[in-house]
Amino acid sequence: MAKKTVATLQKGEGRAYAKVIKMVKSPKTGAYVFEEEMVLNDKVKDYLAK
Repeated sequence: MAKKTVATLQKGEGRAYAKVIKMVKSPKTGAYVFEEEMVLNDKVKDYLAK
């Protein structure tokens, strides 16, 4: 199933997006949590800066 998703993103509009994985510290437990999001290529630096 992952191959189908990747193949779909490689055609047309999918090339304008990047999957960004950000490590964030949880305020409750202090443990680190990974947040995944699909972001436009132009907005990757802005997403990681916040």
